[in-house]
Amino acid sequence: MQHHDLSLKPSLRMQSARISLGLLLLFLLAGCGAPPLLQQQSYVFGTLVEISVYGTPEAQARTATAAVLARFDALHQQLHAWQPSELSRLNTALAKGERTSVTPELAAMLRDAQALSVQSGDLFNPAIGGLIALWGFHADAPQSRVPDAATIAGWVQRQPRMRDLHIERNTVWSDNPALQLDLGGYAKGRALDDAVAILKSHGIQNALVNIGGNVIALGQHGERPWRVGIQHPRKPGTLATLDLLDGEAIGTSGDYQRFFEAGGKRYSHLIDPRSGWPANGVQSVTILLRGAHAGTRSDALSKPLFIDGAAYLAKHAAQLGITDYLAVDARGKTLVAPTLAARLH
Repeated sequence: MQHHDLSLKPSLRMQSARISLGLLLLFLLAGCGAPPLLQQQSYVFGTLVEISVYGTPEAQARTATAAVLARFDALHQQLHAWQPSELSRLNTALAKGERTSVTPELAAMLRDAQALSVQSGDLFNPAIGGLIALWGFHADAPQSRVPDAATIAGWVQRQPRMRDLHIERNTVWSDNPALQLDLGGYAKGRALDDAVAILKSHGIQNALVNIGGNVIALGQHGERPWRVGIQHPRKPGTLATLDLLDGEAIGTSGDYQRFFEAGGKRYSHLIDPRSGWPANGVQSVTILLRGAHAGTRSDALSKPLFIDGAAYLAKHAAQLGITDYLAVDARGKTLVAPTLAARLH
């Protein structure tokens, strides 16, 4: 698969760590007399969440969005990696080599994450929560300190992988005490899929859900599709805009979303499990998916493409069945799959 080079040169000005939406909504509010556009915002999963519902009576839209946000809060509390949660309690048991019971819902999510990890060749690896914590990303603000190289190597040698996790009905254990779960690369995508199911159950036909750069479309915005902008990884504004069709989801992984700088280098939370160090081959990767579980897959599968870097982008995307992607490499050159390039504005 060939890339299209858009030759976009980002600003060299480094920005401090910040929360970014990743994708910017570019649609306009409906004018007077047009069907209403209701937008609801919240702060969940450490990022800004926005739900937009078009052409639905306000009371119905508000009830639906409230149900979605309640689900997001529940997922956040269930899957938080460093505050008390069902997942953190499981991690405590795993570190002790103990078997523990989990809810059927968490067991199902762990099986799903295992399958995605296998599909990605272990580059999507929620089992490296210990490494992510070592790098200081299990905190509301990064620690801005590079860990000891020998300690990093020690974690890598222990090779925590999702295949080390055993799930028998609702009982979970691992033979590898180094396995610590972090579902940060899974939760937002799962939340998108859950949001669509909830909105549909409330009779919502047209909506857009944006969770910090992970976006899914339901129906359309009036007579046209929902339009989103892909965040530039190095400066304010958009890299390109895209019309999302019904059921399509976009997932973005970028080194600008959660990072710190030390010694003039940028270290992001996207860690290569093969080396134990943050990946630095690209600045961002955005993928477009459709079909079953599009939200979950777009979140999880953008990670291996980011980690593997620009040199393997087309090959790895093809292996994962991803035809539509856009990436900015380490030098700021933009690479886009031809199928997606035809749809970009």
